[in-house]
Amino acid sequence: MKKNLMKKFVTTGLVFTMVMGGASAAFAKGNDHDDHGKGGNKNNFKMQSNIQINLNFNDMKSAEWALRYIASLSSKRVFEGYEDGSFRPSNTVSRIEAITAAVRLMGLRDKAESAEEMQTKLNFKDADKVPSWAVGYVAVALENDLFSESDDSVQPNKPADRLWATTLLVKALKLDTEAKTKMNSTLTFKDASKIPAGSIGYIEEAIEKKLIDGFEDNTFRPNQPVTRAQLAALLDRTSNQLPDEDQSVSTGTVNAVVANNVLTLTKNGVSTPYTLHPNVFILRNGVQVSAAQLQVGDEVKVDGFNNIVNYIEVTKMAQQNNVTSGTITAAVYNNNNVLTLTNSAGTTTPYTLSSNVVIYRGGVQVPAVLLQVGDVVNITTSGNQVTIQVTKLAQDNQGIDVIGLFNYSTPDAQGRIATVSLSQNNAATIYNVSPNVVITGDRTQLVQNHLVQLKGYNQVITSIEVK
Repeated sequence: MKKNLMKKFVTTGLVFTMVMGGASAAFAKGNDHDDHGKGGNKNNFKMQSNIQINLNFNDMKSAEWALRYIASLSSKRVFEGYEDGSFRPSNTVSRIEAITAAVRLMGLRDKAESAEEMQTKLNFKDADKVPSWAVGYVAVALENDLFSESDDSVQPNKPADRLWATTLLVKALKLDTEAKTKMNSTLTFKDASKIPAGSIGYIEEAIEKKLIDGFEDNTFRPNQPVTRAQLAALLDRTSNQLPDEDQSVSTGTVNAVVANNVLTLTKNGVSTPYTLHPNVFILRNGVQVSAAQLQVGDEVKVDGFNNIVNYIEVTKMAQQNNVTSGTITAAVYNNNNVLTLTNSAGTTTPYTLSSNVVIYRGGVQVPAVLLQVGDVVNITTSGNQVTIQVTKLAQDNQGIDVIGLFNYSTPDAQGRIATVSLSQNNAATIYNVSPNVVITGDRTQLVQNHLVQLKGYNQVITSIEVK
């Protein structure tokens, strides 16, 4: 039974080309230049130039839990991947890497990479061990109280442990005063005795701000080295509490299906379009999804560079009243207005399309006749508006295009062609035929041994041309 839709209602890294051969690719100063903090645009995105973005790390299976943090930080150019497309989430982080990330998180990358800061004569005992590319970062970190008064060395290559990294980020949040008022707090970790008295306030402040917590066995493990994935989580949580976070992140509600690679958000009654990077990282319901899977009504936050969004996180999913999903098994043609879907349970249902249906395929609004057999779609109803969104395109290699001699056809219960037998090189093949098959040419010549051409998708013939 046909259903009238008008009545019924429906899987990473930011990789930059680095030029400092001896430094960590994640932090060495590259050819790109960051104009962070020097002006904005209507989307509040930091202006960049000559940045090559690849949002697909090739080694994240062991740390999928950290993908959201890593993608968010990469979109801000705070904590990046390597030239080979890896992120190396299990590698430990050195102190100089953590200092660099903290300075970038504070929005001070330009200053740290300026000629003036990079020429600073550092007074630390091991200044000669600080990589040349990182001198400006150390200088800026010192100017912003990321070191304590008693620090006489940087120890750039020493692994950053949990205690040291946590203290660094509390300082980056400018929470020294708050931390010092908590020095007499009582930490409940089993190994609290391993935390120096002068650090207890910093740990307590970090816990209150939800930057870090203990392990399942109620230990803190202050001396345990931090991995790149763990630091990413720490950095992202810290970023969310920085005073200027709202200046670098835009939020709003999706008010239209992504089309032509543009996402439109509404906030306070104002609609703003955002151009998406081809490899935009999108997190919805804790899972990485494609732009086609964003739903009207989703509340999101976005971040990017040069007015190009490369990170989207759905903070609240839209409430959908009626969504139908399935694979197109019979396409829409000019002489009908019926779309046939087969759902995951194998149930096939024809839908009569309303005149106001809006269809998006490949991010572009298209007429119904451009939907293809094999397309996976969501049919969504919102009020009186019906939207069909192709969430997965039919694969090109599933297409059928054969020429041969017609043998015979078999009918279905309604008398329509159900199968066709075609001979090629003395071998006969039987093909399933769509109930909406289009036949062109002289239909009276659809007889045995006459030449015909069959076309279709997903092993279903959608057109027969009589030669």
